Amino acid sequence: MPSNAARRIKSISYARYGYYFIIPFFIVYILFQFWPLIQTFIIAFYGNTDLGNVNGDGSRIQNLKYTDEFVGFQNISELLFNNNNESAGRSIRVNSTDFWQSLENTLILWIGNFLPQISLSLLLAVWFTDAKIKIKGKGFFKVIMYLPNIITAASVAALFKTLLDDTPKFPGPVNGFFMDLLGRDLKADQPFTFIANITSEQPWLPRASVMFIQTWLWFGNTMLMLMSGIMGINGSLFEAADIDGANSWQVFVHITLPLLRPIMLYTLVTSMIGGLQMFDIPLLFRQGPTFASVNPNLRTIAVFIFSKFQADKVKNAWGYAGAASVILFVMTSILGTIAFYINRDKDALAKKKQIKKLIKQQKIKAQKATLGGYSGL
Repeated sequence: MPSNAARRIKSISYARYGYYFIIPFFIVYILFQFWPLIQTFIIAFYGNTDLGNVNGDGSRIQNLKYTDEFVGFQNISELLFNNNNESAGRSIRVNSTDFWQSLENTLILWIGNFLPQISLSLLLAVWFTDAKIKIKGKGFFKVIMYLPNIITAASVAALFKTLLDDTPKFPGPVNGFFMDLLGRDLKADQPFTFIANITSEQPWLPRASVMFIQTWLWFGNTMLMLMSGIMGINGSLFEAADIDGANSWQVFVHITLPLLRPIMLYTLVTSMIGGLQMFDIPLLFRQGPTFASVNPNLRTIAVFIFSKFQADKVKNAWGYAGAASVILFVMTSILGTIAFYINRDKDALAKKKQIKKLIKQQKIKAQKATLGGYSGL
């Protein structure tokens, strides 16, 4: 029989030490993520500074005060439906067109960089993991492709702003290359508006620039994640397909893609969250220091929120900023739920339903057997 010491050792539970180690994470999460999220919801339901208090010459009165008035869903309603209301002591003025334009820009910029990013990353991941293809210096190429991901957004924005500069007198290298290629005069002809384009005459040039930058920044990270997913697939499946005479396309469609579903779902959801919160490149990729100098085709939801927090340098639209943040949170949650629903494992769900059905049938049989036993008494 085991001794008392052996029984005491077996009775000791080390599971609690795991909880001790993860306590710091929960503390940091509550302080810097969960509480700010709750505070954002609170701000969204309160009013904004009086925007109607102006002097006779049109200048803003400086002694503006923030309102503590609870307005419920009024801020959200104004952003979505342009229902501007006037209440006692304040005048709320916001144009929902700016919000909807920001939402449209956000979706266009995200989809425009996600599709080429996932396509290029998947192509390179399959290429680098194919045992039949012998590529020298795979590690070098992987490092080079991942490097843009570790560069700060400010550095990237400054780099591409210099490369794509569309100043008429001193256009950037990219502008100079295309103008020389087309035989256009740098002094006489208008350069391509890759950055400014405040007049919105060519909206796709600035958008295409940001899409390219975002793709260049993130395709290396996405490629490595997809490579890890491919290398996690059982190699015997590829060997069996090779023995059966399947070509590369058939292996990709019938083996690689179906088994990559979990990592593809992860990539889609994380890219969607990051894309809907796109802020740094569109804001820094501008001509001047203010929000008004940001190209109207690049003003994303995050840039819109930032503009409301620093509006008129007196932070007079916190309620609108909070409301826009709540709308973005709800929209992200809905899209994430839809993505998970579409990519759910239907076979596993069918098995669960079958098991539940069998358990229910067994319970019914047991109840009938019990009732039959009592009826025979």
